[in-house]
Amino acid sequence: MGLFKKEVKSDVSVPQIKPIVVRTPNVARELLQVARNFKVPVHSLDFHLMNTQTFSKMSDSGLDDWTELSADEIKNIKEEQMLDPKFELKQVHEIEIFSILEKHPLDSLDMSIAGNSTLCKIYLMIKAGSTANYYDEFQKDLIHLINKKMLRANLMIGLFDSVMLSNLSELLAKIQIWGTLDFDTQERYVIAQGYEPVETVNDKLILHYEMKRHNMDEHGRVDYSKRGYLISAVKDELLIEYIKPRKGENGRNCRGEFIVPKEPIVKYEPTFGTGEKIVLVDTPKSIEYRAGVGGYVTFEGGIYDIKTEVEVTEISFKTTGSIETQLDADVSINVKGKDALEDAIGMGMEVTVNVINIDGNIGPNAKVTAKKAVVGGQVHKSAIISADELTINIHKGMAYGKEVYITRLEHGIVEADKVSVSQATGGEIRAKEIEIEMLGSNVKMTASQRIEIQKFQGEDNHFTIDPLLGESTETLQERLHQMAQAKQAMKEIQKELSGYEQTWRENAPAMEELKKKLAHYKSNGIKMPSTFVQKYQQHIHFKEKIESLRKELKTKEDQYAFLSEKHTALQNEIFEARIINHDRWHNHNEIVFKLIDPPIEVFYIPVHNSEEKILGLFEDESGKFSIKVLAK
Repeated sequence: MGLFKKEVKSDVSVPQIKPIVVRTPNVARELLQVARNFKVPVHSLDFHLMNTQTFSKMSDSGLDDWTELSADEIKNIKEEQMLDPKFELKQVHEIEIFSILEKHPLDSLDMSIAGNSTLCKIYLMIKAGSTANYYDEFQKDLIHLINKKMLRANLMIGLFDSVMLSNLSELLAKIQIWGTLDFDTQERYVIAQGYEPVETVNDKLILHYEMKRHNMDEHGRVDYSKRGYLISAVKDELLIEYIKPRKGENGRNCRGEFIVPKEPIVKYEPTFGTGEKIVLVDTPKSIEYRAGVGGYVTFEGGIYDIKTEVEVTEISFKTTGSIETQLDADVSINVKGKDALEDAIGMGMEVTVNVINIDGNIGPNAKVTAKKAVVGGQVHKSAIISADELTINIHKGMAYGKEVYITRLEHGIVEADKVSVSQATGGEIRAKEIEIEMLGSNVKMTASQRIEIQKFQGEDNHFTIDPLLGESTETLQERLHQMAQAKQAMKEIQKELSGYEQTWRENAPAMEELKKKLAHYKSNGIKMPSTFVQKYQQHIHFKEKIESLRKELKTKEDQYAFLSEKHTALQNEIFEARIINHDRWHNHNEIVFKLIDPPIEVFYIPVHNSEEKILGLFEDESGKFSIKVLAK
């Protein structure tokens, strides 16, 4: 059978037994029994598989007789039979048990059999460090060895292992071609698969919306400041899901055992009701409760619903904790507290909401994020507020948005697209456009397009026009780097293209003559000389290379033009920017225009008590830049 190759001396301390032939339905049990009878270690025994018989019967037939199945009958067993609980299978194996006296050439393969939890899928595991050495009967011996390992695991053979050879075919081919194959990592192959049962599903109620509560800090500790006072939802969002109970489906494993699924456990059937803004979606496997509109989830009187507006006196650690909702959920919060001694948004609180109206103050280290926000009180110097549309009464902290209106700016910081301030008495503003009704002192203003002042009462203010306000230094440097790369690539491609075009022009007459000869041969049915054909093909490839280089050059030129135009457009914007003062200028006010190319700053200090209404950047014929009064 090609199972043994080389004889080695066994351990003389272990008694040897004479070969024994037995018929058994359980090989592992038989090996243990022989080991006990002859008082030898079971690991000193091995066996040959001589024959296997497979039997079947129907348990409801009233007969206890098993019918032996032929190879064709085994092959033709249908899935319906395998999944019939009355259909039974068994195998009887004829084996020869003997003491291990010889090494086997497959000993260098450290193999084992493993299976999933149901034993419906069986794997051959080959451990790292194993070596396979090919010989004439390698495949036959390997399959025999695998079958023996399956029998030791009390698995059936020849019934569920039709996938074995196809799944091992690539491995066997490698070993045969290479002669020796070393396994650097563990490898796994499916060698048998039965009929996996469909698992029984117990009912379950999943409160998806509750999973949005963030009450753990980065160390896994409960953060009581974020206890989920409001839980937001957007339209169609899945809030609650009831998983319906389902009994599983039958299966049969690779031991031939029929697997009956358990009955489902039912204990979470919904007892709550829903309001008109919750949509129920009944599917075969579940009932989904989805948000019919955006808002926040409520549960009152056993009824789930969605609301959009909530009113609180304050947002603080002791009342609500921080509130985090989705910005695109239609949730509005009205914070009504106006007490000057108690902040409406307490110290360290974080609020994220679509719309918020705060009648009172925002306290120290608080953070508010919204799409639209109104602050009737003041923003503390260490607080941060961000909103697309933002209105603040008194601002001392940090504000970010698209359009921001501030009644009184008191040393706060503002960054937005457009900022309008009624009265500025210190602070910093960065925006595309800045409008101030009454300007006091010590205000730093940086705009990319316009700064406009209605009344001027202070001094020591700084006006800056910076076209790169909306762009980071990194973005500018990256653009310049891309422009330099494109320019260098254009230079290299142009040089290569010029060489090809020069060669093309020099060879053009010869190519024309060659084409005429080839046409003559073709029209007269004469076989073309191979050297002529090769030269013509080279000519075609040469032309294709020229076209490819021209296309590549055009791409780089377009890339450079795009980057250059964008760069130039930014530079040109500074000439359109204006600083407008509808009042008289006062002492110690500085104006700066920042150029991109060349990267210089142009300074100007308006004359005290002057009426220089509109100021802009000017470049004279010599290329010198200055800030010029455009209107008085």
